[in-house]
Amino acid sequence: MNKLLEHKTKSCWELYQDEEHQQGMNDLAARYIDFLSRCKTERETIKYVEEVLIEAGFSDYIGSDSCFRSFKNKTIFIARKGKKTLSNGFRLVGAHADTPRLDLKQHPIYDDLGIGMAKTHYYGGIRKYQWLARPLALHGLVVKTNGEKVNIVIGEDPSDPVLTILDLLPHLAYKQVEKKVTDAFEAEKLNIVMGHSLSFTKEEGDDSTETFAPSVKLKMLEILNEKYGIVEADLFSSEMHIVPAGPARYVGLDKSMIGGYGQDDRSCVFLALEAFLSEPEPDHAQVVLFYDKEEIGSEGSTGAKSLFFEYCMEDLIEAWEPGMKMSRIMMAGKALSTDVHAAIDPDYQDVHEKLNSAYLGFGPCFCKFTGHRGKVGANDAHAEYVGWLRNILGEAEVPWQMAELGKVDIGGGGTVAKFLAVYGMDVIDFGPPVLSMHSPFELTSKADIYATKLAFSTFLRS
Repeated sequence: MNKLLEHKTKSCWELYQDEEHQQGMNDLAARYIDFLSRCKTERETIKYVEEVLIEAGFSDYIGSDSCFRSFKNKTIFIARKGKKTLSNGFRLVGAHADTPRLDLKQHPIYDDLGIGMAKTHYYGGIRKYQWLARPLALHGLVVKTNGEKVNIVIGEDPSDPVLTILDLLPHLAYKQVEKKVTDAFEAEKLNIVMGHSLSFTKEEGDDSTETFAPSVKLKMLEILNEKYGIVEADLFSSEMHIVPAGPARYVGLDKSMIGGYGQDDRSCVFLALEAFLSEPEPDHAQVVLFYDKEEIGSEGSTGAKSLFFEYCMEDLIEAWEPGMKMSRIMMAGKALSTDVHAAIDPDYQDVHEKLNSAYLGFGPCFCKFTGHRGKVGANDAHAEYVGWLRNILGEAEVPWQMAELGKVDIGGGGTVAKFLAVYGMDVIDFGPPVLSMHSPFELTSKADIYATKLAFSTFLRS
């Protein structure tokens, strides 16, 4: 009787010891590592999703039984008709495809002291020092004045050069180490090392008798022009992102963890897509949303604050259940705002409240409320909805845990949940725990990734 009174969270490793689960876990992890290695920007992520959906037979016409619509190549709406009508409720899984990074400025390229450099402006919440003295890659899109689009990737192929940001040697850093971290690492000094050799080429039409000065900047522009056919002015209409170079990797002697860039929140994008495709005959309609701009407040036409989701639902209702009021359908929905959660760090346990922390290896984590300092800016899930979710996951024997983000008055954060809650649907944050979140090399448990996929599948077929 006492065992029934007390709640004990079980490790996924304990629950998934059998060969079938171990094989499923390993297969999923291999696909996930490939996804993380290939998709380092929101455009690359949405392109991957589109390709998978088309291969699975989905149509880009909203109104077909299995359909999708992407917008600006940065956000996507996916839907599958259920056996019941939309007004009987739908299951929605939302995630975001963007992740913290460095963006090149509009006037990025210059040279100084014989080194070619590029200016950046960071995107989202980063710890600046983590980006210094490490291999970096350039992923981007350039749009020329004639409308031609040029995709750029430098630093991922083994034969490619990589880029980097310089760091100050310890012999000269005595003053720097005495400063606060926020003051010691300046955003304007996150400049990318782009090159070092000189161009001796004279500009065409230059009939000046003056001596031509060799230029590092011109050499860099020549390389970009030769490889991609672009000129400096084309960078005004570009999106150029600096991301960590190289593939995601297994971590640990036992390969039990996955390390890589962008797991917040592309882990949930990948797992939601995998779960969605594994549940093709649902009772209730299924909707999957992958947003952009979450890391900077969900702003813009491709963020969760936009009306893109609403417009798609209008078209879906017109096709699947014409005449039905949108308000009735929205309020009948159940949603998961699938975002990662901070796992308790062995070296920084003091910022967590251990009874209400997420632990690596114990399954996906519910975060009943987000926000900060008094739950300001939070979506706070209703008890009835939490009880319903506990029931469906319990019946499916899927492990889960519940936590909040750090100690009261220390932690805090937000997700897209509150932007879905405005429609009246039930919504809660739910996703795998992550260590080193927002760093260039985030860490997840292979077991948590597997359990999260099973949890998403359970929800979508519920």
